Amino acid sequence: MKAIVAVALLLGAAPTAAVATPPVPPTEQTVIATGHVDLGPRFVDGKWTIQLRDDTTDPVTWRPLENVVLQATGKSQLTVPADPAYAFLGKAGQKLWVIPQVQQADVVWPGWNTQDTEVATRVDREVTWSLEGIEGPGAFTLFLNSDFGKPAPVFDSRKTLPQATGVDVNTHVHGNWTFDAEGTYLLDIAMTAKLTDGSTVTDRRPLRLYAGDGDARTAFSVQPKEQPEAQQEPPKEANNPWPWVGGGALLLAVAGAAFVVRRRKAKA
Repeated sequence: MKAIVAVALLLGAAPTAAVATPPVPPTEQTVIATGHVDLGPRFVDGKWTIQLRDDTTDPVTWRPLENVVLQATGKSQLTVPADPAYAFLGKAGQKLWVIPQVQQADVVWPGWNTQDTEVATRVDREVTWSLEGIEGPGAFTLFLNSDFGKPAPVFDSRKTLPQATGVDVNTHVHGNWTFDAEGTYLLDIAMTAKLTDGSTVTDRRPLRLYAGDGDARTAFSVQPKEQPEAQQEPPKEANNPWPWVGGGALLLAVAGAAFVVRRRKAKA
């Protein structure tokens, strides 16, 4: 079993003829298991809405969350390092499905961004992203590595919910998404912001992810046990584990069995 390491594997393959297939329309359900996507807020018909930017299509497709499942296949399986700093993920050697911060061949690469033009111009400073609840067969974590090479948890389903973090406007970030059991996970997420006109906007809805090589489309039939209700105000305090995130690109090399942080600006 592979260990979680600080080096992205560069896998070469013989070139093959590409077969053009039309992208799945945003009104239809789709499973995304490879390529770059971003979670983020937009103003859709004037309404603040969390959507998924699908960069696997040309042109880019913005998809409603209810029509998307992100799948972490067996190609994303790694093991928990022996480094005590990663004990929050489980026991050393334990198998995980890991969507890493650095892009890997044949693994979906979800990030989050606040770069939509209207969002960047109308939001006052930052967006509060919160995990309100989770349903799934195991534990879920989302974490970053700090500039000192230590993991900085963003969300951890083993701890009390809700949990929240601040994301500056015009920011694009990637993190390590981990799942310790196969199956469907429903993340009850919300994104809230104060606008420059003094008003507050919020949206809350489930994000579906599937860990494993099974039929990820079965996740579409899984509905939240409790329908989310929109927050009226953002949490008073938001944990921000990446105050160093800003414009440009940043790559932090981490010694030992760890992860690599990589983020890049979204396409204009």
